[in-house]
Amino acid sequence: MTKIIEQIRESNPWWAGKFKLKYKEREIYPQIKKFMDMPQIIALTGLRRVGKTTIMMKVIEEWLSNGFNPQNIFFFSFDDFKGRLREVIREYERLNKKILSEEKFLFLFDEIQKIDNWQEQVKRIYDLYKDNIKIIVSGSESLFIRKKSKESLAGRIFEFKIETLTFKEFIYFKGVDYKPVQLYEEEYLRLFEEFMLSGGFPELVNISDKEKIKKYIKEGIKDKVLYKDIPSLFKIEDISVLDSILESITDNPGQLIELTNFSSEYKISRPTLANYLRYLEDAFLIRKLYNFSKNKRKVERKLKKYYPALVSLSLLFSEHSLSKSRVFENIIINQIKADFFWRDPYKNEVDIILDKEKNTIPIEIKYGEIKDIKGLLKFMNKFNIKEGLVISKYEERTIETEGRKISVIPAWKWLLNNSD
Repeated sequence: MTKIIEQIRESNPWWAGKFKLKYKEREIYPQIKKFMDMPQIIALTGLRRVGKTTIMMKVIEEWLSNGFNPQNIFFFSFDDFKGRLREVIREYERLNKKILSEEKFLFLFDEIQKIDNWQEQVKRIYDLYKDNIKIIVSGSESLFIRKKSKESLAGRIFEFKIETLTFKEFIYFKGVDYKPVQLYEEEYLRLFEEFMLSGGFPELVNISDKEKIKKYIKEGIKDKVLYKDIPSLFKIEDISVLDSILESITDNPGQLIELTNFSSEYKISRPTLANYLRYLEDAFLIRKLYNFSKNKRKVERKLKKYYPALVSLSLLFSEHSLSKSRVFENIIINQIKADFFWRDPYKNEVDIILDKEKNTIPIEIKYGEIKDIKGLLKFMNKFNIKEGLVISKYEERTIETEGRKISVIPAWKWLLNNSD
């Protein structure tokens, strides 16, 4: 009980009138704010260190600035606490002499998935006090890994995934505002190189030291998710196998994985491999891309590509052009939040297929000289697409061939103009 009391006091400095937040605007925050006046629970999910807790603190700051009673705002992190939610809330009530049915409250629960059967505990609080308590929860894994979680909270929760920084956000975090853009192309290209080093993590925005970056990503994110978070949710027979699978995907971004062959390589069953890939995906450590098809059933049956959320550090700091090319592709895939690629039986490929609102855009990623766009043209001809895109390191031009128009644009410029 003493530990709970200490954590409650340390985590809620605004009760003592001491709260000052260093915050830089995130693009997703205005979207979250739209739902703050609704009774539903707000859920923030995403990889460790992407800024979920900071967004929760921003909500607290705004409520305080609007005159809300500081004693009625309660934040608690379950990252290292294994008790029950009601136990924590009761202690809050006792310490502050509060009765939940008599006032309005803001409750924020960080790393909520660490509590056993968290969804039922949150649901009970919501159903009892939804007119009095606004609840915000966060999780470093998908909060809906288990089907029953989604079913239990259906209609009661809105989920927002917090991603790493976009390039536009990175520029803002750096305090840069070069205008007109066309006069500062070299500066933006240099900033994009810095952005690649940061991995889009807010705390790495101004860090260039390689050893610091390596330690931060390995020990602060990867190892915690792999050796602490995932085993707490799933029964893993051999965590080293899971680590090896992740390393394979990290060192070979964009590889096609055939489950039978891959499972044989790691001497595990095909279902076990499928589960391990799902665990890594649910923990936001990898991104899965489907082979694009107009037939949705074919999409599920085809081979899938996997990219790591955390770019390979060995590739990142390598001087080899092939390594830099792989990192460049990986960064763009994650920035665009790609869901589809395309590959036909003749091995013609396109890196990304954006398929939104009946508008299909094929995108190739080219770090070096643009010599081969055969795959792009094959796709455009097959699906009668008039315009395609090549995202390059620094080249910019227009290619018109076979009645098709292909725009070539530097990554930094495209990301600066096409952020969510």
